[in-house]
Parts: sequence; structure tokens; C-alpha cells
Amino acid sequence: MRYWLMKSEPDEASIDDLANAPHRTLPWTGVRNYQARNFMRDTMQIGDGVLFYHSSCPEPGIAGLAEVASTAYPDPTQFDKKSPYYDAKSSPETPRWMLVDVVFKKKIALIPLAALREHPQLQDMRVLAKGNRLSITPVTAAEWRFITKELA
Repeated sequence: MRYWLMKSEPDEASIDDLANAPHRTLPWTGVRNYQARNFMRDTMQIGDGVLFYHSSCPEPGIAGLAEVASTAYPDPTQFDKKSPYYDAKSSPETPRWMLVDVVFKKKIALIPLAALREHPQLQDMRVLAKGNRLSITPVTAAEWRFITKELA
């Protein structure tokens, strides 16, 4: 089992949206970074743990826990000309962008980015690295345990 931090802008998909979605599951659409896409396509497995992170908002931070609920499959927004995630160079025969479904597990009191920085056990988390802009980053088992046992 692996663990991940997955960022979402709450006005696009929040932890509450996930909790209230049919079957409490949402497709993780709109990823347009090759490294993040590769994590979903090549590494993520059903059952992997997810730290659901609210980004690009007044107070970014971990807002809940989720789980990877599907293997990777083509992101349909890449084919939709009306979508902000449309990619004219992608086709159904040769899709560029993949997604996984995530399923809600638990909403938690927001753990702000500043609070994550306060703990030496989390000093190497990729989300805390200067210049990190990836929407999906791996989380170590030790980081997962610390966050879910001590902070959540």
C-alpha cells in the first residue's frame, strides 16, 4: 500500500463535495502535469491512502482522508472542447491524461500548511518543499502514520 497527498481547489472539488458525491466517489479530473499523471497511471493502486488537500484557497491544508478507488483511465475532460482541461493534442485513441477515482473516508479538522511545517517528523514531505507545485505527491508510511494518528 502507498500513500499520497492530492491537492484540489475547494471551489472545484472539496472534501465536502467528495463526501456528498454519489457513492462518495469522484474522478480526479484535470491533472495536466506529466509527473502527477504518471503517479496515477503507473503507481497508484486501489486502496492506497489519500490525504485530501485543499489548495489555492485562503487557508490551504489537509481537509480529509480518502482512498484510491480505481485504476487509472483516460480523463474525459481532455476531449471536451468546452472544458478548461481540453487538450487538442489528445485523442480517445491516444489519450495523454489519466485519472483515478477517489472515495471519501473521513473529514478532519483542517491541518494547515503552517501546522505541517511545525513537526520535524514531516520536514521531508514533498508538499513542504520550496517550489513544489505538484498536485499529487507521494507520502511516506511514517508521514501518513504521524498525520493520521497525531494530527487528524
